Amino acid sequence: MFEQLKQWDRELFVYLNGLGIEDYDNFWIWFTQIRHWIPLYILFFILFFLAFHKKKAIYSSIFLLVSWAVTFGITFWTKNVVLRLRPNNNPEINEIIRILQEPTNFSFFSGHTSSAFVLVTFVVLVLRHTYKWIWLLYIWAFMLSLSRIFVGVHYPSDLFVGGLVGILMAWIFYKIYRKYEYRFY
Repeated sequence: MFEQLKQWDRELFVYLNGLGIEDYDNFWIWFTQIRHWIPLYILFFILFFLAFHKKKAIYSSIFLLVSWAVTFGITFWTKNVVLRLRPNNNPEINEIIRILQEPTNFSFFSGHTSSAFVLVTFVVLVLRHTYKWIWLLYIWAFMLSLSRIFVGVHYPSDLFVGGLVGILMAWIFYKIYRKYEYRFY
């Protein structure tokens, strides 16, 4: 059964990766690079400071950073335990897919996806009552995840699990955040 799931995952990856259009390759290469999103990350902190007084904004910012760091650590550890080859390094399919990036580390699960979803979910949970539009940030997280297929470096299951881990970690840290939040009113 597990082998069948892996086969379906590979087939879905090959299909989705094949939907990439050459004219948009530069867009996806640009979009998937974390450094291009530094202004968005700064915006998250600015929104905390606009929504809350200084102490609570700092408290929120610290929790955002810690939730991201723990998620990053879990992602890094999991990749080095599972040792799943990325599609671009998989000899079974790397000759038939579009490869726009060639990282050499492991695939399962996507660090871009887990990071994007932990950040967005925590920000949404904290600020959803202040900014009704904040849910739109999920579009960015979804597109960042999808970019990993178009550049040829992650399977759909990598993205699915990365998204789940990011959301779960954000939820756990949000619950802890809420437990002590009263100290910062």
